[in-house]
Amino acid sequence: MRAGPGARVALPAGQTILIVDDTPENLAILGELLTPHYSVRVANTGARALVAAERNPRPDLILLDILMPGMDGFAVLEQLRENPLTCDIPVIFVTAMESSVAEERGLEQGAVDYITRPIQPQIVLARVRTHLELKHTRDLLQDQTRLLEAEVARRMADNLVIQDVSIRALASLAEVRDTETGHHLLRTQGYVRALAQALHEHPNFAATLTPAYIETLVKSAPLHDIGKVGIPDSILLKPGPLTPSEWEIMKRHARLGRESIEHAERDAERPVAFFDVAKEIANWHHEKWSGAGYPDGLRGEQIPICARLMAVADVYDALISRRVYKTAFAEAEAVAAIRAGSGSHFDPEVVEAFLRVQGEFGAIAKRYADADAPPRRSVHTGELSAVLDMGEEGHD
Repeated sequence: MRAGPGARVALPAGQTILIVDDTPENLAILGELLTPHYSVRVANTGARALVAAERNPRPDLILLDILMPGMDGFAVLEQLRENPLTCDIPVIFVTAMESSVAEERGLEQGAVDYITRPIQPQIVLARVRTHLELKHTRDLLQDQTRLLEAEVARRMADNLVIQDVSIRALASLAEVRDTETGHHLLRTQGYVRALAQALHEHPNFAATLTPAYIETLVKSAPLHDIGKVGIPDSILLKPGPLTPSEWEIMKRHARLGRESIEHAERDAERPVAFFDVAKEIANWHHEKWSGAGYPDGLRGEQIPICARLMAVADVYDALISRRVYKTAFAEAEAVAAIRAGSGSHFDPEVVEAFLRVQGEFGAIAKRYADADAPPRRSVHTGELSAVLDMGEEGHD
């Protein structure tokens, strides 16, 4: 049955009250009144009261005298409120001071009530119970709030895990058809994060590369080649050079990727920043700083930052990994190729960041190396330049 408006809150057994007073008679009167109903502790100085208030079980309510030698009630209340262990314990002043100024000061400091002596037993019992009920109700609400917050946090964490797995599964559709790409998604995610973190304080990038944006960028990175799902195997897996017409078909994967993400975005109930970044990466990560890339021939800062970062990450991983059209190149040659592409293929400032964190790139490549990866080999400059000019697909 639901309790009516006048129903009392059921208090748990063993509610503890701390009585603080320097006069033994006052301690005895309040103790005799409250002991039949509650667990009562006493303190006859302010200093002892502060110690008793921290002792477990901590009091559910404190009845505090004002006029005490040494540390008066106001000083005790102030220290109780400053201590995280005692700041939430309700305090009722019980004093012989019939002063509106004293009462106002006590309430301003955080006392919940003010009782003057000589006390009236039934009034004291009523007020004590009222404030115990209020505290108990507040504690229940705080517990419920903590439980609710924990449940919300758990569900949000579950949703993020599901989201990440779903993104990875979707992105893997493009790689399932190309058995040589292996852990390419994990590696490029790591590279993009390393580049973004290296640039997040750079004056030209700081406004965009906020912590929230970097997380969105890293989450979006696996979708950079989702459009390859729409490329025929005869072209995607061709071991030799592509014909001009085949190359035009291969280049379509950038727009196909953007369009597939746009299609998913239409089903969303509200705008999501993730989709914007994912579309930019998918559509423009093959653009070149010089304007010679595809699909739109964007030049310089016309290319979104996320796509500029992805371009370096993608080409680096393509160079150090085996593909149907090439063997894996040595890391030193890959680094040299990225450096050589500064100002033509890549944003020079992104290349500078890459050179600063190339050790992280090497560690990421090692951590997520393909199990069947063959030894990397050194190549001559002409061969390396040719692969770099062809782009990540290497089928120019």
